[in-house]
Amino acid sequence: MSLTVLFMPESAYGPTNNCIGIGDILRRRGHRVVFAAEASWKGKLTALGFEEDLVDLAPPAEEEQDAGQFWKDFIRETAPEYRKSTLEQLETVTKPIWESLIDGAKYCEPQLKEIIERVQPDVIVEDNVISFPALLTAGKKFVRIVSCNPLEVRGENVAPVFSGLPADDRSEWDAFRAEYDRTHRELWSAFNEWCVEQGTEPLPELDFIHEGDLNLYVYPEIADYTADRPLGPGWHRLDSSVRETDESFELPFERGEGALVYFSLGSLGSSDVELMQRVIDVLATTPHRFIVSKGPLHEEIKLADNMWGAEFLPQTKIIPLCDLVITHGGNNTTTEALHFGKPMILLPLFWDQYDNAQRVHELGYGVRLSTYGFADEELTGALDRLLGDSALRDRLAAAGEEIRRRDGLRKAADLIEEFGQK
Repeated sequence: MSLTVLFMPESAYGPTNNCIGIGDILRRRGHRVVFAAEASWKGKLTALGFEEDLVDLAPPAEEEQDAGQFWKDFIRETAPEYRKSTLEQLETVTKPIWESLIDGAKYCEPQLKEIIERVQPDVIVEDNVISFPALLTAGKKFVRIVSCNPLEVRGENVAPVFSGLPADDRSEWDAFRAEYDRTHRELWSAFNEWCVEQGTEPLPELDFIHEGDLNLYVYPEIADYTADRPLGPGWHRLDSSVRETDESFELPFERGEGALVYFSLGSLGSSDVELMQRVIDVLATTPHRFIVSKGPLHEEIKLADNMWGAEFLPQTKIIPLCDLVITHGGNNTTTEALHFGKPMILLPLFWDQYDNAQRVHELGYGVRLSTYGFADEELTGALDRLLGDSALRDRLAAAGEEIRRRDGLRKAADLIEEFGQK
């Protein structure tokens, strides 16, 4: 039976690319796939063979915007806050992000109802961190995807979400949870009340999103908290979900004798040109070659002679060619690096990135550095240490083979397909 599947991803490259990957499999199996993405993605999804029925999360801009422009602007404006601790960021970064997300959810609620009425989906799939009541109250089968942060699925025996705190030292956990409660309780209560007014069940305590009828969780088992916070019966693990829609890629230079390293702070982190340039200038002193994802402000970033880069790069085709990944620790890049069995150096900025960076670091799959406070020799030393650790690289290569064998992309499509055809 052919299904109509409506995807609503967060307006950021990570969740949208995840949905593109899963949607592409479903589309090729003969299902109708529609994206209720944010309006700045106009044309980018039809180019991949999908239908678009887009939403505005705020009054439309007078000029056409780049995909995900809202968050790029937000990051640029709040960048000075990323030098603060995760505890301090709760007030100045995390809470404002939730406020913006809530404003968007409220603004687009009537639009989503109209889209659902037009599209008449059999299954609604949301890859986001916040509830949109229209998706839950439509009487359709509802799927939630967690592709941002493993600690979104909370537990008493794992560190608090957004904290970046270590798993084996609980000394700061309670203080962080108390500060999260202090800074977010009022906001959560008001949003919960609004959701219930729209017809949803109450939200879980201090959580901004409901569970789905089917829940897909994107994180490799080798890096997860399997013993400390097992997944519930309504949850299914996707060790990875790596899209197959990226264009092919061939190295535009000779590799040389040194290692080949991929450097990306994501579409948002790369907006901090000063940070990008600092990292690039340090890497320029090494004997290795680098591929750099330069991001939206690419014209302001100056690469060294041992580097090549561009505004947009087909990341899933580049990582397999490289020996190591330098990343902000976003969930997409983190899981993709593990999918291809690569060690990481992590420079987290905000939100999920601290949690992913800490997890990779404490498991020994990479090195977390102080993003704005690292010394030059810390970065070059981490590079040399990870590249020289042949046992680690062999172990990660074997783990990557197992993750790829599990084929989370098709597992996700299978689960959505089976769920929709029940």
